[in-house]
Amino acid sequence: MQLQCPLLFKGKFTCTHAAAYPSLLFFTPAFLSSAVLVGTERQLSLVRRRRRVEGERELTFQTRFRAMPCSSFVSFASGGGVGGDDNGSLRNFKLNESTFLASLMPKIEIAADRFIESNPSFDGRGVVIAIFDSGIDPAAAGLQVTSDGKPKILDVLDCTGSGDIDTSTVVKADSDGCIPGASGATLVVNSSWKNPSGEWRVGYKMVYELFNNKLTSRLKKERKKKWDEKNQETIAEAVKHLDEFDQKHKEVEDGKLKRIREDLQNKVDILKKQADSYDDKGPVIDAVVWHDGEVWRVALDTHSLEGEPDCGKLADFTPLTNYRIERKYGVFSKLDACTFVVNVYDEGNILSIVTDCSPHGTHVAGIASAFHPEEPLLNGVAPGAQLISCKIGDSRLGSMETGTGLTRALIAAVEHKCDLINMSYGEPALLPDYGRFVDLVNEAVNKHRLVFVSSAGNSGPGLNTVGAPGGTSSSIIGVGAYVSPAMAAAAHSVVEPPSEGLEYTWSSRGPTADGDLGVCISAPGGAVAPVSTWTLQKRMLMNGTSMSSPSACGGIALIISAMKAEGIPVSPYIVRKAIENTSVPIGGLAEDKLSTGQGLLQVDKAFEYIQQYQNIPCVSYEIRINQSGIDTPSYRGIYLREASSCQQPSEWTVQVEPKFHEDASNLEELVPFEECIELHSTGKEVVKAPDYLLLTHNGRTFNIVVDPTNLKDGLHYYEIYGVDCKSRGRGPIFRIPVTITKPMAVLSRPPLVSFARMSFMPGHIERRFIEVPLGASWVEATMRTSGFDTTRRFYVDTVQVCPLQRPMKLAYALTFSSAAAKRFAFPVVGGQTMELAVAQFWSSGMGSHETTIVDFEIEFHGIDIHKEEVLLDGSEAPVRIDVEALLASERLAPAAVLNKIRVPYRPVESKLRVLPTNRDKLPSGKQILALTLTYKFKLEDGAYVKPQIPLLNDRIYDTKFESQFYMISDTNKRVYAKGDVYPDSSKLPKGEYCLQLYLRHDNVQCLEKMKQLVLFIERTLEEKDVIRLKFFSQPDGPVMGNGAFKASTLVPGKKQAFYLSPPAKEKLPKNSPQGSILLGVISYGKLSFASQEEAKNPTKNPVTYQIAYVVPPNKVDEDKGKGISNCTKTVSERLEEEVRDAKIKVLRSLKQETDEECSEWKKLSASLKSEYPKHTPLLAMILEGLLSQSNIGDKIRHKEEVIDAANEVIDSIDQDELAKYFSQKSDPEDEEAEKIKKKMETARDQLAEALYQKGLALAEIESLKSDKASGADAKEDAKDVDKTGDQSAPVSGGQPDLFENNFKELKKWVDVKSSKYGNLLVLRERRLGRIGTALKVLNDMIQDDSEPPKKKLYELKISLLDELGWSHAAAYERRWMHVRFPPSLPLF
Repeated sequence: MQLQCPLLFKGKFTCTHAAAYPSLLFFTPAFLSSAVLVGTERQLSLVRRRRRVEGERELTFQTRFRAMPCSSFVSFASGGGVGGDDNGSLRNFKLNESTFLASLMPKIEIAADRFIESNPSFDGRGVVIAIFDSGIDPAAAGLQVTSDGKPKILDVLDCTGSGDIDTSTVVKADSDGCIPGASGATLVVNSSWKNPSGEWRVGYKMVYELFNNKLTSRLKKERKKKWDEKNQETIAEAVKHLDEFDQKHKEVEDGKLKRIREDLQNKVDILKKQADSYDDKGPVIDAVVWHDGEVWRVALDTHSLEGEPDCGKLADFTPLTNYRIERKYGVFSKLDACTFVVNVYDEGNILSIVTDCSPHGTHVAGIASAFHPEEPLLNGVAPGAQLISCKIGDSRLGSMETGTGLTRALIAAVEHKCDLINMSYGEPALLPDYGRFVDLVNEAVNKHRLVFVSSAGNSGPGLNTVGAPGGTSSSIIGVGAYVSPAMAAAAHSVVEPPSEGLEYTWSSRGPTADGDLGVCISAPGGAVAPVSTWTLQKRMLMNGTSMSSPSACGGIALIISAMKAEGIPVSPYIVRKAIENTSVPIGGLAEDKLSTGQGLLQVDKAFEYIQQYQNIPCVSYEIRINQSGIDTPSYRGIYLREASSCQQPSEWTVQVEPKFHEDASNLEELVPFEECIELHSTGKEVVKAPDYLLLTHNGRTFNIVVDPTNLKDGLHYYEIYGVDCKSRGRGPIFRIPVTITKPMAVLSRPPLVSFARMSFMPGHIERRFIEVPLGASWVEATMRTSGFDTTRRFYVDTVQVCPLQRPMKLAYALTFSSAAAKRFAFPVVGGQTMELAVAQFWSSGMGSHETTIVDFEIEFHGIDIHKEEVLLDGSEAPVRIDVEALLASERLAPAAVLNKIRVPYRPVESKLRVLPTNRDKLPSGKQILALTLTYKFKLEDGAYVKPQIPLLNDRIYDTKFESQFYMISDTNKRVYAKGDVYPDSSKLPKGEYCLQLYLRHDNVQCLEKMKQLVLFIERTLEEKDVIRLKFFSQPDGPVMGNGAFKASTLVPGKKQAFYLSPPAKEKLPKNSPQGSILLGVISYGKLSFASQEEAKNPTKNPVTYQIAYVVPPNKVDEDKGKGISNCTKTVSERLEEEVRDAKIKVLRSLKQETDEECSEWKKLSASLKSEYPKHTPLLAMILEGLLSQSNIGDKIRHKEEVIDAANEVIDSIDQDELAKYFSQKSDPEDEEAEKIKKKMETARDQLAEALYQKGLALAEIESLKSDKASGADAKEDAKDVDKTGDQSAPVSGGQPDLFENNFKELKKWVDVKSSKYGNLLVLRERRLGRIGTALKVLNDMIQDDSEPPKKKLYELKISLLDELGWSHAAAYERRWMHVRFPPSLPLF
């Protein structure tokens, strides 16, 4: 996904590719440190990942710039307006205040201002636009009302589910009007709230889950500052107590005093460590949902967010209902200033709290239709239009769109009877005009008559860079980004604006892989528009095709507003034809259409076109093209890119099929339809077509011939277009784009290509097309600049197009402060055409009149191999690899590593259900279903893991599956990772995990097939576990150890071979189960300018290929079954033992959930105890059974029973014999000795467990009795104990301290500081008043990661913090409890 507005910072261009694809940067030589190398969108053998871009954030900046193609023109000097034969050239251009403000929100460029001035009521009134984006803030400036006083935003929806809360838990209020909140807090409901049923539904949410990263970061800083202040006060107090002790006791020799001082020091240390490890997970908000007899109501308790303790309480909240009913919103707190709305689904079981995940969506909405009555120059394009906010950016994924969000958004747009959709999201696609989302869009456009407008993408200036869905889907109007001189001067504050408008350098270009134009039209691609209130500013500058799309959408809203006002039926077909046929061309070359589409939108001309041709049938013309004699695949245009396609003429069959809306009448529209089409070619010497065509409803085919043989090398663009003979003024009613990129051949050896003295001015682009020689696999390029004064910035793209792959694109952003040369390397595919696009950024060098001279040199290198993917099958045999240099001598220096392991899993559970809410009901009436698959896996050590689903990953638009989402949680239900089609690596600690995979579709058969879906858990190996493979020149090398292969020189025409050795079995990482796969990369070549260390690391080499090793079965345990000794016991003795053990097994199986079951358990345990009074395993099991009881009435009596049972275990063990045994050494080679050792260790563990449980019971009894006896006074005593330290708990009547004596016994046998028994040490230190020491021991236990976190330990920690009076630390831990131990998993 890409929010379609590139990100720029002061001083340099920062593209998202590098951040999103850190692993895809092939090689960055040290001398390129001044350049920002941007990595590929797809690398050989690596999986592409989505990108996120936030866009520009500030209104004023100095050295900002944007890269995109060429666009249009504004002439204020002539009184405003756009047009003219010189494409908007500027003469004597100067800004004044009004033109400055107008240029911050560009409307003049598309004639929107002129249109509204002439038709004030055609300002978008009556039009509803659905904004598919990151969400709209309804409190943002200009988004409250329309120009005619209607509500601006009709509905606000979170289509992703990221704000969903489970509110299925129903509670009742007590006599005081209190209810238990889902977070554990007690909530007071307002007595004035109507609730006829008396049922309150409760849920909770960690509020940071509703905020985006920017807002969360700001809140964390502000909250950390307050927390630090409290912590510093507490540290000062602790240090004061320590200093007072040191002054009072100059020398500390007494053991008791040492322990007191240690306790005081521990308090100081703990507070300091707490500050270092502080990680704010944010406040918890409680949500309450109820039905007031008419609608569902929602109230939130947000007091944990507020600075004041009396603010944000539930009873003070003004209840909200679904936004579309009352159109009211709330703000969480003054600190965050974040607006939210609520929606209730599924009869109150699901509450959706809707926030935006980026200011991007609000900015987009503001461009389309903001209304500022006091600042009309800053109005959006269609201030009278109304909006639906459909949040498709998932807050859980950092604003990435999901299939769920896209589908629900389309459902909402149809439900609200929207006229327009704007979507400023997108990404590269494998297949154009294909996929589940495209199918739903086609239905929305063709059946429900929605006009769908979307951004073309920000991946220019290379060709083939338009993104899905905007640039690749036939039903969607894809918009490129244009910058006018006025925009450059006002919004971008350039020193000297360009004389003409142009396309931004970074705007994506066509054609698509199947030959379609890609970009339909262009519109202004930047604006200063409203943003979310949490940004703490009213508006900001962003630019990108994200901005050009709503600009065009707003312009189309004006057209539809006028059509409705004049009673003209609205059809997306005629609207699209009007805007395309009336746009003003940008640039003077035919191939400029690949950058700008048909040109710059002109609202007034488009509406005049519709008025004139409103009675023409509403028809869309579907074009399908096949090369003659070849049935598949079919295309939407003709695209001759490779050298072989340009060597001879080719014939193509074109199918033109008129498409009517689904409600069209057979007799009145389909049968009478007949058009006489006059066909025209823009280049008859190259593209030849028939002169005429008679077209009826059933469509028609005709042939065309394309002859590129006489063309020069380079880019050529032509069109075949059809004109209605009876109404030629309509212009082209369909177009067939023909794009030819005739590459130059590389004939020199070694293969070297130079482009000398290319001249550049701001915005200029040079394109070169090269046939990559067969055998080439990487390029070493050098770019030299000269002849300029001020700093220059360049964008260098290389693009190759391969079948059924996303375009292989390398993008480099290079900055030159003076004349210099820079070198870089990148991979290529031999035999395929490579485009080299070099562009000077549109704003770079403005104000300077010096031309930049660029010399570009490309040297091809390659090592041809017969195995692009190497598979080691798990045997000891090596794999032979044959290599050859086809072009020139190359240094062969193979390197291979295995650095990941991928383990397959099948689901342990699958659940298929119908989703219950209307938001999951398709316009066709079909209800969407969800399949939840559960996988279990275990990590023996902490690691970075990534779930991989080969069938589903890496495609969101070009897939027939609707959506997927996964969550990884531990045994405590703590969620560690979430993701969708582009999984990320997540750091997981040691432990057991559950992965739930959530799949959606309306086809039950499709989901049924997925019930046993294989999923891989990919784990990144630690550096110490990475396996570096060896190479040999002989097949026996791996076993014999001879014939190691290091490096050699390849000479053209002579093949070489070597062997790749499998990894040694002892090198395999632990926990590598049979059938798992070790993954890594192998490289063969070496860059001429690479260092020695870089050459050894295959990931640093220019081209890498995947290598895999299948983990074989484990070796058979040689000791298995060895040393089985004969049993010396008699048959009767063995029978007696078997009977006893069987009885004990029955006891173990008994449950104790009811009183009757407890009674049965007690009877059997008493019977067995009387029969085997000294059998320690039985007594230990009885103790275990008592501890497992849950329905306990008299707690003191129960603990006394535990003590009695523990004493029986202790008395059954001969402690003298045990002590004697462990004082001696045993022989590990002696089998009998090993048996005795195991028996003694078991007895010791049983003894230690009995002493441990006895100690816990004694402490619990003491605590229960103390609570009854002392009540409130006990708290004061505890404070005194804390200050004086080391005071034993009082023992009445001079009786021995049973707890202390028991503790001393336990110390004899185990380490009481260990995580298993440390709990008792904590209680002891607490008894003695040494809370600091108790807390230190407890922290050490918690940090031991041998077991999953235990809730009781953290509850004990909170109680100790409360006892110390460290309220800020206790509150911090309580917030973390909701993260570590949630009551249930969150909703999908």
